[in-house]
Amino acid sequence: MYDLTVIIPTFKEEANIRTIITEVETVFRNSGLNGEILVVDDNSPDNTIAIVSELKKTLPNLNLLVRTSDHGLSQSVADGFSHASADVFVVIDADLSHPPALIPKMYAEIRAGADIVIGSRYMEGGGIRKWPIKRRVISLGATFLGRLLFPEVTDPVSGFFALRKSVVTHAKLKPRGYKILLEVLGKGSWENDKEIPFEFSDREVGSSKLKIKTIIEYAQQVIDITLYSFFHHESAAWREWKKVFKFGIVGISGIIVNQGLLIALKEYAGLPIPIASIIAIQMAILNNFLWNDIWTFKEMGKPQKISSRWQRLLAFEVVSAGGAVINFAVLNAFVTFLVMDYQAANIIGILLGFVWNFLVNRRFTWVRKHE
Repeated sequence: MYDLTVIIPTFKEEANIRTIITEVETVFRNSGLNGEILVVDDNSPDNTIAIVSELKKTLPNLNLLVRTSDHGLSQSVADGFSHASADVFVVIDADLSHPPALIPKMYAEIRAGADIVIGSRYMEGGGIRKWPIKRRVISLGATFLGRLLFPEVTDPVSGFFALRKSVVTHAKLKPRGYKILLEVLGKGSWENDKEIPFEFSDREVGSSKLKIKTIIEYAQQVIDITLYSFFHHESAAWREWKKVFKFGIVGISGIIVNQGLLIALKEYAGLPIPIASIIAIQMAILNNFLWNDIWTFKEMGKPQKISSRWQRLLAFEVVSAGGAVINFAVLNAFVTFLVMDYQAANIIGILLGFVWNFLVNRRFTWVRKHE
């Protein structure tokens, strides 16, 4: 029985395949791992298959799966999950952009209790070398969309990751495009993840397969995972949507506190409206913070980056001020320039302020500490 299976999806990788297989095998040998190498090829018209077949003669732990239909990187990896011999999988690109030297560390983290281990380009210590600005912008955009669903994961679209077989055994994966990790995060069965920084190096030889179709497929994937989570409440994406809904409920309670105090302070305490309004707003912010801290984000389950409640309150105050500015600016802009009814404009401003408050607070006020 193998300790792990390294899955290498390929298509026209004759220039790199021998090197990546040799490097992975060297890592196995040096680390004492009993590993399988599974090359999953999309029926390459070049010499990729021939080279792997040749190497198989001297490497008994090397296996080859040739796919003749439904081609695609994500589909190849998903097929690799089904054909791998071990209970731990590591997915790595064939183009030498991912460092095989990190495989033992990924495996160790799985053994230590992680369900998924992700090689991250965007956490401290990670990076990208030799990428043109266009690809950087596309990657950052894809990462931003992915982090809307999984804000705790710094690189949810990484192509370099490890996982337990149990994560995908019963997952209803719909692989498409190049972002199979996002599909696994969205539909797999997992609780604990770990990220390891690495420096991504763009391919030295061969050509990138990034196309406009890939971007469209990615957007469809994000939508599909979102819809999936609404009907599968065991999914990780639903855990995040629950926070959104709770954040909204807390926001409604803040409106009630604000309105109730404003009336009480004005009508019964006799305070001037400006003073009554300031007090009511501040108490509503305090109400929202406390409920979010003890309810909305209670189940984060890991150390938070801002450990002090007072510091989180300060961060929440600053973010809330930004939300108020957005609300005010949208209300006035829509009324002045679009001649929109002020009530409708205010609702739009409130919604945009809510989006700001949730996303920024989720990114900075309540976010786990990466160890």
